[in-house]
Amino acid sequence: MAAPTLESRPDDAVRQARLDAMKRRATGLLAVAAAVFGAASAFEGRYPWLGYVRATAEASLVGGLADWFAVTALFRHPLGLPIPHTAIVATRKERIGRILGNFVQNHFLSRDVITANLRAVRPAERAARWLSDPENSRRIARQVASGLAKTLEALPDDEVRELVRQVVSARLRATRVAPALGKTLALVLADNRQQELMDVAVRLAAEAILDNRELIRERVRAESPWWVPGVVDDKIYQRIIDAVERLLREMSADPAHPLRAAFDDAVRDFVDRLQHSPDVIAKAEAMKDEWLADPTVADLSARLWETTRHAIVTYATGADGGAPGPLERGLSEFGTTLLANGGLLAEIDDLTIDLTATVVERYRQEIGDLIAQTVAGWDPAATSRRFELAVGRDLQFVRINGTLVGGLVGLAIYVISHVWR
Repeated sequence: MAAPTLESRPDDAVRQARLDAMKRRATGLLAVAAAVFGAASAFEGRYPWLGYVRATAEASLVGGLADWFAVTALFRHPLGLPIPHTAIVATRKERIGRILGNFVQNHFLSRDVITANLRAVRPAERAARWLSDPENSRRIARQVASGLAKTLEALPDDEVRELVRQVVSARLRATRVAPALGKTLALVLADNRQQELMDVAVRLAAEAILDNRELIRERVRAESPWWVPGVVDDKIYQRIIDAVERLLREMSADPAHPLRAAFDDAVRDFVDRLQHSPDVIAKAEAMKDEWLADPTVADLSARLWETTRHAIVTYATGADGGAPGPLERGLSEFGTTLLANGGLLAEIDDLTIDLTATVVERYRQEIGDLIAQTVAGWDPAATSRRFELAVGRDLQFVRINGTLVGGLVGLAIYVISHVWR
């Protein structure tokens, strides 16, 4: 099986052009040194002072050639000759991969490095600030809704309707209605709130009597025997109205009114029976089972599914320029609220950092091995080219420096040797 090749990058052509330009400069400098050396050697006998020039050019030529050999040997065999310990990148890529993997594992994936870098980034604050931006929250909401809408549209309607019906029915069957209703009422009526309900009922009753006086008068006349005079009917009607209104005023003004106490007792007894009376619980369960057996439950489940799906699809396909929806506002407000809570941000940072560091620390050996295996699997020629494109241009400065520094060293040696004669 052939080794996998490295994919070309968009900037490879630019890198190659820069590398070729630097190679020409380094080689040109080496050619100048060779030309100077040849000329100085030819005329040194006539002009002895050219010895200094010859020595400088000779050392430059030696230094430049040595560094050319060293740089070239990293990536290929110099002049195509299979000289030992050349084409190092291609022939030692497995070892290079192991070294690179260990270097990344020990110096980039240690717990201390991960913790320090993440704490400097402050991920919770950054995420909260990003989420608080309405545009970002809108983008997230649209993506979530769009993904959910596509999923819902792909689901088979008949099967989903039946699934919704089964889930709703199973959940309702598993829930005892009477105790749940009793607990809810007990919570709602805590702190004697039933008296507030009584006040509302009294006020509504008074308003109903006031608004329906003529109707009550007609009912009294209609129920009275034909032989009772109308004057008597009016007195009966007036007495009924006066008695009821007086009772309602007394109940409204007197918190300790007997009817209020009776209402309290009735409400408390009703709540208690809902939670603890076997007969009431059994009757409620029977009513629930009867309701669940009704065909309208299936229709209700189908409408619930259709309404939910329609709402999600409508939201996901709505115009981006419309008013922010509840999901968008909720995400943005959550980010804003989180930004204002420094303690919570710190806790989230600690949790995120600890979780990330733990995961990286647990799998950093595998990451190092992956790097080593990936480099080992690369094509040798492509690996050499990739490394040369990455660092080859800088290495050409080594050749240039070797040529120049070699010449200076050669000149210094030549001068010293003549001084000590």
